[in-house]
Amino acid sequence: MRSIFTSLCLATTALCATPAFAGSTTTPIRHVIIVVGENHTFDNVFGTYKPTGGQKISNLLSKGIVNADGTPGPNFALARQRIGTDVSNYHVTTPTVGTYGVLPQPYTTYALFQPQGVPDTRFPSDLPNGPFQITKYAPYSSFTGDPVHRFFQMWQQINGGKNDKFVWVEKSIGTGSNGKPYPADGFNPKEGAIAMGFYNMNPYKDATGADKPGDAAIFKSLADHYAISDNFHQSIMGGTGANFQAIVNGFAAFFTDPAKLDGSAATPWRNQIENPNPRKGTDNYYTQDGYSGGSYVNCADAKQPGVGSINAQLKKSGAQNTCEDGHYYLVNNYSMYWNQTSAQHRDLGSDKFVLPPQSAPTIADVLTKAGVSWKYYSADRGDDITAFDKEVDGIPLLYHSYCGICDPLTAYKKIMSHPNQENKLQNYGNFLRDLKDGTLPAVSFVRPFEYLAGHPANSNNELYEQFIQALIHRVKSNKSIWSDTAIFITYDEGGGYYDSGYVQPVDFFGDGTRIPLIVVSPYAKKGYVDHTYYDHVSMLKFIERNWKLPKISSRSRDNLPNPVHTDADPYVPTNRPAIGDLMNMFDFD
Repeated sequence: MRSIFTSLCLATTALCATPAFAGSTTTPIRHVIIVVGENHTFDNVFGTYKPTGGQKISNLLSKGIVNADGTPGPNFALARQRIGTDVSNYHVTTPTVGTYGVLPQPYTTYALFQPQGVPDTRFPSDLPNGPFQITKYAPYSSFTGDPVHRFFQMWQQINGGKNDKFVWVEKSIGTGSNGKPYPADGFNPKEGAIAMGFYNMNPYKDATGADKPGDAAIFKSLADHYAISDNFHQSIMGGTGANFQAIVNGFAAFFTDPAKLDGSAATPWRNQIENPNPRKGTDNYYTQDGYSGGSYVNCADAKQPGVGSINAQLKKSGAQNTCEDGHYYLVNNYSMYWNQTSAQHRDLGSDKFVLPPQSAPTIADVLTKAGVSWKYYSADRGDDITAFDKEVDGIPLLYHSYCGICDPLTAYKKIMSHPNQENKLQNYGNFLRDLKDGTLPAVSFVRPFEYLAGHPANSNNELYEQFIQALIHRVKSNKSIWSDTAIFITYDEGGGYYDSGYVQPVDFFGDGTRIPLIVVSPYAKKGYVDHTYYDHVSMLKFIERNWKLPKISSRSRDNLPNPVHTDADPYVPTNRPAIGDLMNMFDFD
């Protein structure tokens, strides 16, 4: 007679490893803390960073695109933005029909303390065509507009590696179309050229001539003293929801049967299937896309809108479409079925944009079966609202807003149907208590408060920095935990901001643009810039290697090999597709 463990093992590879307990590691690291903010690319934050010790780095400054003072550099034209056109079927790479003379003036979108949806008059209307320094015109502590950051749009922004259609996509996006007729007076997404903005870590003069010491001082200091990557990428083209899914399952979520609620694959309602083909008579105004519909894609079917064009990009890079037949994968933001707790669930239906319960394995399942402790701490969950009603570690909180799409494990039956698993989904107050009491689990995921997460418009990068600084101080205050901890500080995605780095097509979903990764640990290489190719799933690969764990599933990206690089090109793997496991960022000798 089979044991219960044997039966479960046959059902999923995640259960088939010999248990490895929290103390059984291949390195001195016994605590991993993953902190995920929102929506900034590597060049947006580290575009002018100068590494210590004469190291090389790939950013706006090193390429001569900008000067150290933020002005256009000798190679400014490398980042020139071009005007595209797409009037028939969706294309990832679009023909160029012109070049912008100057950038369209950035808009405010919904930035706090600014008039909504109007040209942002803090910025000139004749910015040169290329990256511009945000803080020459708006203080680092201020709030600016939010660029488009959605799946099919991001593929077009990258434009096959040319990175030259960010502005055109911002000007032509069909977000919110969903079958609505094209406006008779034309379509204006009211974003302008927000995507081309960056911050400057070096001293500079603002538009008034005042001397400024440099932006992002906290992250600059961390980079100087610990390790960063200049080749770390968001896993999924597009926004927050899909990338948080990849952070826990190593792949993507998909639509499941809303009648059975058993996690079996099914076909979504018609209005929830993405169609990026432009509407007749329009230029790139998507037929079916928006925050209220059109976010599932049957990517195993090359005849589906948009799929064939992405497949062509994969073929050029030697990658494959690994989507499963009959599965409609989520590529943008939907709410999770369970709302914070198993006692509350959201309704399902054609007009309810909610991801039904998921049955796929996650890193949480792998850790649990191996006896490695874990928790997911999501700020603004439950009683955090009363525990932190005004400030966190001295940082004022303007508002509270629980981010359901940033709390991805609330979508999974294996978590929400078992109280002992659901109880591991906690709030930031519990993270602080666990730190103080010395009861921090081996693996911790931390989602900051919405106001402190760094998302453009309703937060900013300075607030995220302050949250990170306070968290690191808390960790260091418990010396026994700090002595064996690695803190991975990153973002969910680039937010639609421009980035000049290489992007590796790994599978249908991405990768997307580079985003910052800072590793803070007593074992992190000091002031080191790592060029190894990574994405979000690299953090899962580190956990698996450190605790000797199996892969999450047969489709998860943790199955990809570690990349092989050459001195001639330390950024592009020769064995594509490949992603690293972050071990190169540490010195364990």
